[in-house]
Amino acid sequence: MRKGLLLTAASVALVSSLAACDDSSSGGTDSGSHAKPKVGVILPDSKSSARWETADRKYLSEAFKAAGVEFDIQNAQNDKQQFQTIADQMITSGVNVLVIVNLDSGTGKAVLDKAKAQGVATIDYDRLTLGGSAQYYVSFDNTAVGKLQGEGLSKCLSDMKAKKPIVATLNGSPTDNNATLLADGYNGVLEPKYKSGDYVKGPDQSVPDWDSAEASTIFEQMLTSEPEIGGVLAANDTLGNAAIAILRKQHRNGKVPVTGQDATVQALQNILAGDQCMTVYKAVKKEADATVKLAVSLAKAEKGETNATVEDPEGKRKVPSVLETPVAIYKDNVKDVVDDGYVTKEQLCTGKYAAPCAEAGIK
Repeated sequence: MRKGLLLTAASVALVSSLAACDDSSSGGTDSGSHAKPKVGVILPDSKSSARWETADRKYLSEAFKAAGVEFDIQNAQNDKQQFQTIADQMITSGVNVLVIVNLDSGTGKAVLDKAKAQGVATIDYDRLTLGGSAQYYVSFDNTAVGKLQGEGLSKCLSDMKAKKPIVATLNGSPTDNNATLLADGYNGVLEPKYKSGDYVKGPDQSVPDWDSAEASTIFEQMLTSEPEIGGVLAANDTLGNAAIAILRKQHRNGKVPVTGQDATVQALQNILAGDQCMTVYKAVKKEADATVKLAVSLAKAEKGETNATVEDPEGKRKVPSVLETPVAIYKDNVKDVVDDGYVTKEQLCTGKYAAPCAEAGIK
């Protein structure tokens, strides 16, 4: 993985059905002498994480409607050509703001540069496009997310009284700058443990496109080469669940702590069942609301409010940013994610998870 960069669910059927469609609406807000706000949003896929369709689409749509803003949300389904086609269609349709979650920085930069040339304002959403030209970046402090993951794995290993555990690492996609930032965070926690001899550094590999099938294959190979793996730093819940499925085949689920992030329904159920150590909750609603607020400001040729700047080392520029704060989730505070409305009790506490939900105080 690249190093040294600075700062920074729901059923499969539902995801599949939502992923193929676009979402649009128009409101009645008049922006005065400037063009009426019309915003295009391109989401990356529906496979790397359930959040893109079950959370981001939902919260962005709600925020645009509340603001009375015309919008169009589409999903590129991990297809770079489709990503560019959608962008071209949105620019042609007259959007005055384009919000993207890039598939990689090269494709993202091409789209952002084309939008800029056409006078369309741009926002990087969740992932920073390295070398790009987005006017704003909205995300979470991803180095902090990684740090929470590293600390979480350490906590769970300590709670299990593990001695010199071999730690395997499933990093995120090498084309996603967030994966680099996450690794900066968790390696900052784990490397001192390796140097001190408290932990043993085990297999360490990136998973292309955050793909769960790839993660399963990679982790199975890791276990074959190093059967005594005692902890897994998985960069998100999709990768974590892939590792848990392999561990389950060997009847080692719950005996080897596994991390994640995104607080998907599946991950929260894994935590309640004792199969996953922790996840990181990122309040996507806050991210979506901040993005819509900035988009409206850009459409009105106004300066938006930010709380940080993020260094783009390839573009050699500081990007005005809004960075939200992540929260570590363990079994004893899964309830917080439900209370915040990110997932519902009905989604989470089905079948065999009803009893652990009750034990966790989820009512």
